[in-house]
Amino acid sequence: MACVPRRSATAVAETRAGVLDAAVRRASVDGLEGLTIGRLADELSMSKSGLFGLFGSKEELQVATFEAAVEHFTREVWRPVARREPGLPRLLALVDRWLSYHQRRALPGGCFVTTATIEFDARPGPLRDAVARARRRMHAALEADLRAAIDAGDLPASTRPADVAFALYALASAASTAIQLDEPGARARARRCMRGLLGAG
Repeated sequence: MACVPRRSATAVAETRAGVLDAAVRRASVDGLEGLTIGRLADELSMSKSGLFGLFGSKEELQVATFEAAVEHFTREVWRPVARREPGLPRLLALVDRWLSYHQRRALPGGCFVTTATIEFDARPGPLRDAVARARRRMHAALEADLRAAIDAGDLPASTRPADVAFALYALASAASTAIQLDEPGARARARRCMRGLLGAG
């Protein structure tokens, strides 16, 4: 009997990436808790056993989906401004990129991290841990540029980077919600508020 060749690592990785892309878009609307292997298998015309082979469990699928959503956000928002001058120039470019991401509904359900935070902030476990790590990384990146802006004299020495990073993140999250609800002028209002925090209103 002839041996059935095993799928190459590249083919498996490509299949997994395709599954995660669909999972991110589905979970951005239904939430990670609404993401099931059965529903995803039907959507992708795959077998449940095939999906289990890629992820092993619903929780592993959820964590991988969250991490893929964070990577999507990073690729669309943070990386395009990474070569800008550190400090205020990069922060201002980031604000515009961040709000554009929400305005054009890059993900149909809006800010994935905000949705996941609401779902899992009171539920200890791997998903809550993943959300907390992602938020810490985002805050740390904002704080680093805020400190650079202070050092360059673009922001007052009295500026508290952690506080401003917290406020910028909160405003971006609120903007996503307002945009999803089609509130008039949401993006422009958020932009004014975020730039105002950076002394560039």
